[in-house]
Amino acid sequence: MKRSYSKWKSVALITAIYLLATIVAITVFYAMKNGPILDHSATVKPLLSLFVADVVATIIVWAFGLLYENVSVYDPYWSVFPPVAFLLWAFYTGVWSLPVILLLIASWYWGWRLTRNWVITFKGIGHEDWRYTKYRSLHPVLFHLINFFGLNMVPTLVVFAAMLPGLKLYENPLSFKFTSAVSFGLLFWGFVICLIAPTIQLIADKQSHDFRAAHPGEVCNVGLWKHGRHPNYFGEILFWWGIWIMYVPFGGIDWFILGPIAMTALFLGISIPLMEQRQLANKPGYAEYRRQTRILI
Repeated sequence: MKRSYSKWKSVALITAIYLLATIVAITVFYAMKNGPILDHSATVKPLLSLFVADVVATIIVWAFGLLYENVSVYDPYWSVFPPVAFLLWAFYTGVWSLPVILLLIASWYWGWRLTRNWVITFKGIGHEDWRYTKYRSLHPVLFHLINFFGLNMVPTLVVFAAMLPGLKLYENPLSFKFTSAVSFGLLFWGFVICLIAPTIQLIADKQSHDFRAAHPGEVCNVGLWKHGRHPNYFGEILFWWGIWIMYVPFGGIDWFILGPIAMTALFLGISIPLMEQRQLANKPGYAEYRRQTRILI
């Protein structure tokens, strides 16, 4: 049902949807963690339970997106789930070590910045992001498959994979694999990177909003945008690499590196090309700006 509410009624509606998804996800997590599966003898591991809870929450948000005929219902999920999950994981494990506290500070700062930007740019439940509208028009027959798997589930899976290094910080919090100085050095610099990343995004947001208000329809090429075409995406990629760097003292360079690699590939292979195509089509000066400016800072 296509409905149109005011912006703040829409924000309240999205908040209610996410509270429902959170309650159901927590219920699923504890039901799976404590209950038997299949043969009534095996117990689901907590990390797998968290993953299933994440998928269930995504399905609930997706279902409301169908109900309101707006895929943008999913947009805040990216910034809401990680900080909430990291905090709940601390309560569940009872681990409040220095690495965990640093992770919580970084993830909540990052989540606040991204959610804040969503609130500022959100126009209401009746408005759908141009990317989703494009998929609706280009692929009307396959759209519901694209919506469920490509626009909802794939981002959830990529974010969960990128979260794994952070979740592993809760295990054996003092088991550093390098010398103490190197371990704390990596932990510290990973944390610093995690703070720098959303700060870059915060600055880029303000510069972009201010420029578009003063020069509608023109290419933003001031501040951070003068040095890179996508400083906000650069900050997003940087944040997840920062979490992985914090994890390295605990697990070394292992397969968890695939998380930030997948995140980087998502932006370089999908998000940035889509944005570039739109800018080239809508802004005459973008081709020249593209030739003169690097893709990332």
